[in-house]
Amino acid sequence: MALISTNNLWKTYEMGSELVHALSGVTLEIEKGEYVAIMGPSGSGKSTLMNLIGCLDTPTQGKYILNGKDVSHLDDDELANIRNREIGFVFQTFNLLARATALHNVELPLIYNGSSATERVQMAESALGKVELSDRMLHKPSELSGGQRQRVAIARALVNNPSIILADEPTGNLDSKTSLEIMKLLDDLHQQGHTIIIVTHEADISKHAKRIVTILDGKIASDNIVSHSERITS
Repeated sequence: MALISTNNLWKTYEMGSELVHALSGVTLEIEKGEYVAIMGPSGSGKSTLMNLIGCLDTPTQGKYILNGKDVSHLDDDELANIRNREIGFVFQTFNLLARATALHNVELPLIYNGSSATERVQMAESALGKVELSDRMLHKPSELSGGQRQRVAIARALVNNPSIILADEPTGNLDSKTSLEIMKLLDDLHQQGHTIIIVTHEADISKHAKRIVTILDGKIASDNIVSHSERITS
């Protein structure tokens, strides 16, 4: 059974008297351990698809099975529970608490799942170690570089050992050298067995993945395996 399975997903919005189809019948399967890039220009529907895959929203129609569970029509509380357990998010803007240390930022998902204070610290320290930030765990975001902030965000995504790491334009706010460092980290995490989905409009970033799904006008325009010669391995 696929880790992610969508069948005829639609997302429709009312804009005044007009109906806008952000997604129009997307059917997609992603297996455990895959490294997939979802690409498309602005307005293509890739962010809408990411929101549905990440259980941040529900489809207007169609079915979404995540790790064997139909999550298509769950309420907000049920979706929040699924997100906390199954999905680690990495955002372009890092989304870190400015007044909290790196350690506390990474601990946050564990607070919501009932882990004890001792467990939280141990798991957060371990996650920061995986992104090579053990020596920065007591620093606040303002004391970290952009690349270090994104590493904290990746550690936070990892801390619950989620089924999927979902990265939305993870290098969008970083310079080219730091972008390569972050992509190398994601490449390494994939090598360790993590399922990684990157949403990006940048072709060079997408080529780190092993499969590229291109969205255009709310539909899958192409779904291709990236050949070894095309892949970027930093």
